[in-house]
Amino acid sequence: MALPEVIKELLENGVHFGHLSKYWNPKMARFIFGKKKNIYIIDLEKTAEELQVAKEFVRKMAQDGKKILFVATKRQSRNLIKELAIECNMPYIVERWVGGLLTNFSTVRPRVKRYAELLKEKELGELDKMSGKEAVRVNRQIKRMERKYRGVIFLEELPDCMYIVDPKREIACVREANKLSIPIVALIDTDANPEIIDYPIPGNDDAIKSVRYITTCVVEAINQGVKESEALVAELGKQDEQIKEEPESLEGKKSKIEIENVEEEKV
Repeated sequence: MALPEVIKELLENGVHFGHLSKYWNPKMARFIFGKKKNIYIIDLEKTAEELQVAKEFVRKMAQDGKKILFVATKRQSRNLIKELAIECNMPYIVERWVGGLLTNFSTVRPRVKRYAELLKEKELGELDKMSGKEAVRVNRQIKRMERKYRGVIFLEELPDCMYIVDPKREIACVREANKLSIPIVALIDTDANPEIIDYPIPGNDDAIKSVRYITTCVVEAINQGVKESEALVAELGKQDEQIKEEPESLEGKKSKIEIENVEEEKV
């Protein structure tokens, strides 16, 4: 049973408001509480339960050092998702989905690397050495590539998981992830299909307050997993140091005993 405090927070952030009933997907029926003025109301107890499951999943992923790709190209959500993805040091796509980013990663990745190289050249002042026309051309190329690749510049391998806001809008991304069996966590409204999402979180995917609340919960779980991983590494490091010190301590004791034995023999 979901905690009342969680339900209250979900309610305050408008997570319960779904789409107009005429746009609903029947497969979302199990997450719907009722209907008011032709708008579906999402069952917040179900949302709280699914959110908890999703949080536990991403926490474990982060604890294992996995990469989670954030995807949200809606205009009202772009800056928020970018900000929150950066907060947990995860890659993101917030402008337009790059077709083939997952299914054709080996082809797309060199383009991302080229973008990184151009950025470095610009930072080092290499463009200042070019002719005016050439510098303008390269700057335009950088700007064009930035929209596509800025958020995935450090994504050197396929992501281990996806976090998506509005999987109906991001259906191309969902299909690529499904094809490669990459697990998906998604904030999903009443108009989408939950069956193609591994960890659906039923909720309002349009209102910025709702998107912020759900995504912040996910980010906090990721950061918790990272901290747990760092704590574990630190603890293992201490244990290694203790193991290294023990033989030295034993060797010291052995030398002391040998000296004492020699002195006794002299007597």
